[in-house]
Amino acid sequence: MTATAAGIGALVLWAFLAVLTRMAAGIPPLQLTALSFAIAGCVGAAWLAARGRLSVLRQPPLAWAHGVGGLFGYHALYFAALAFAPAVEANLLNYLWPLLIVLLSAPILGLRLGTARLAGVAMGFAGCALLVGGGAQFDPAAWFGFLCALSCACVWAVYSVTAKRMQAVPTEALVGFCLASAALGLVAHAALEAWVWPDARQGLGILLLGLGPVGAAFFLWDAGMKRGDPRLLGTISYAVPVASTLLLVLAGDAAWSWTLAASLALVVGGAGFAARAR
Repeated sequence: MTATAAGIGALVLWAFLAVLTRMAAGIPPLQLTALSFAIAGCVGAAWLAARGRLSVLRQPPLAWAHGVGGLFGYHALYFAALAFAPAVEANLLNYLWPLLIVLLSAPILGLRLGTARLAGVAMGFAGCALLVGGGAQFDPAAWFGFLCALSCACVWAVYSVTAKRMQAVPTEALVGFCLASAALGLVAHAALEAWVWPDARQGLGILLLGLGPVGAAFFLWDAGMKRGDPRLLGTISYAVPVASTLLLVLAGDAAWSWTLAASLALVVGGAGFAARAR
């Protein structure tokens, strides 16, 4: 249960991902990916060095492919989705990953879903749909951003579920994966984008991203998915888009509505319903 609680802690940090990404608006997606991962990786490396644990970075190629592919792939696609498509709609498509985690846990891990848990998933998905309900219209010109959003949902779901198969890889190894993701992002940025010097607001957003949603959250999520219950974490993940929207309301970037209240009730109710499943 402690591992599952760690996974929930990661979800709390990810609730701030959209707000902090808006703070860094104007920074190219690959540059944002590289800078945020560089912060996470450098802080993590200092922590490992202080504990004399740098040797933990020696991991087999499969572990590096899984870690870097999941971390870099998801965030590069997520930042691109919010850069090239309307943020609310892109975020909704991205948050198909909780549904995919719960559903993929059955065929990949051989875990039983059960009727109650599937009902909780359905309630959570309904809450996500209602969150932007009332006919959110997808602009055909933003197809690339929407494709990125759908792709990052698939990448994160597969990465999260298959993490259960990587239990031999210690969570501290994520430090190396973050540093490799930063290097990969920098190379891709140099090839495809022009550098933009962050102003004070953008710099603060990048720093907080690197410390929280793109930093500590990974270590908590890794522990939760490897040693916790991926079905329960996948279902509770539906609270993240609602919490993210509430934070946008508090920041003045969105308005409170009865639709938002109903969405919150469905998401929290679905998570509670699934949590009672045996």
